Amino acid sequence: MNILILGYGKMGKIITQIAEQRGHHIVAKINIENVSDLDSLDTDKIDVAIEFSQPESAVGNITWCMEHQVPVVVGTTGWMDQKGEVESSCKRNNGSLFYASNFSIGVNLFFKVNAFLATLMSGQEGYQASIEEIHHTEKKDAPSGTAITLAESLLENNQHYREWKLKAADSIPNEVLPIISKRIDPAPGTHTVTYASDIDTISIRHKAHSRKGFALGAVLVAEWLPGKKGVLSMNDFLKF
Repeated sequence: MNILILGYGKMGKIITQIAEQRGHHIVAKINIENVSDLDSLDTDKIDVAIEFSQPESAVGNITWCMEHQVPVVVGTTGWMDQKGEVESSCKRNNGSLFYASNFSIGVNLFFKVNAFLATLMSGQEGYQASIEEIHHTEKKDAPSGTAITLAESLLENNQHYREWKLKAADSIPNEVLPIISKRIDPAPGTHTVTYASDIDTISIRHKAHSRKGFALGAVLVAEWLPGKKGVLSMNDFLKF
């Protein structure tokens, strides 16, 4: 396949390496410094784009892909306040948009475990839930997209909580789910969901050892996406 890389930071470089190892051709590597190069690309020769840039660049990159009929796999987080606008652009242009807060297969299995545990804990009044996420210091958004996905699923499956907040666990009402964000190098990503009571504590955790799992997942999705239409997610890819 011919792949366009949108965002050539640490993730973009690992994605490029894995894609080339799998026999794919990289058409271009676009960063904020050379974003004007998009105007000169022959979009007929691009099978799919993989977008791992920065929150402030993501929406523009996705919109360009929608307007040029380029299927796009998006891993950038921190732009969800514009999700409605982006999805409308996809539908208007009959585009192909695949977004995931995390492309790791293990994390997506973790999402399912989190939803199941939230359902089990829904009637247990004595437990207070919290989420902690740890990432490297270069990560700009907090909480992480993965933590938000965990929180939204917990809220959906546990009637005790009405919203989540980015705060310390002991400074908010019991019906608010706290997310604690830490930035510690060189952590690629650790997410922990905890239910604590006076009697005991229940925790589930996913710890990434490197970015390779995220990058490989993105490339696998890019191989799967061409020919499909609409707004898609890991649930579609993994057929959960």
